[in-house]
Amino acid sequence: MKRYKLGTGLIMGRPQPLVLVEDRVLTLAEVLGEGAPATLLDVLADWRRLENEIMEHVERISGGRAPESIDYLPPVPKPRKVICVGTNYRDHLAEMKVTTLPAFPYSFFRPHTSLAAHREEIRLPKGAKFVDWEAELGVIVGATIGPDHGSDLLEAVAGYTVVNDISARDWIASRPPVGIDWVMQKAWDKFQPTGPWVTPARFVPEPQRLAIELTVNGVVKQKSSTGEMIFGVREIIKHLASIMTLEPGDIIATGTPAGVGFGRTPPEFIRRGDQVKVTINGLGTLENRFV
Repeated sequence: MKRYKLGTGLIMGRPQPLVLVEDRVLTLAEVLGEGAPATLLDVLADWRRLENEIMEHVERISGGRAPESIDYLPPVPKPRKVICVGTNYRDHLAEMKVTTLPAFPYSFFRPHTSLAAHREEIRLPKGAKFVDWEAELGVIVGATIGPDHGSDLLEAVAGYTVVNDISARDWIASRPPVGIDWVMQKAWDKFQPTGPWVTPARFVPEPQRLAIELTVNGVVKQKSSTGEMIFGVREIIKHLASIMTLEPGDIIATGTPAGVGFGRTPPEFIRRGDQVKVTINGLGTLENRFV
């Protein structure tokens, strides 16, 4: 059985949904033929049918392009929601000097303008000096799910991807009466590189057993496992779906392990020219240069 991954990139200057089959990249139209969905969001809107159809076609497909030749876009460039979970690894809580485990997944929203692609250069904002890295497992929703969802919550997951949840730590020490301003810390343009691929959930039987690593200029800064999460993927989806309806294409970032720059002694932050890579076992590597 051939395994495949899904993404989005520019082919002849036009955004196209892509399929990675082994080590070759094809457009979705080259896999499914005429009438293939025009975007990955369209694929996710009909995920249960199309994932099987794609699976059938990739078994007999050939040709394609080298992954290195692709000009990538975020896999889902304009999702309806980007939801991020914080304080979700025990070792990260310790380095951030948080002594009490959260009672539920602590989360916040990002605009889709915060998304960036694999190999895209990320411009450091003039308004923030202490920019930090955070390697995370990303979840791509593949079904409409709300409070009354009755089956296994993992069935709502279309696939998994790689995320770098970048943070501006400049204001983390100053807490007004209402707490941290998450917009100033998280919502800057291009502050969530994501991708390059979405690995279908059928190829990730246990999302809580994935090795995760981040390097800066080749030096390992974070090295952990998704097994260290306080709340696993199933618990996160259950919590979020009890509050809001999750929809196909929604992206959920699930938190980061220890090793962020802010937690180091002395603290370290991203500088101009830094090359940051996030690798999750089986999902791939996300790489960005900061300028």
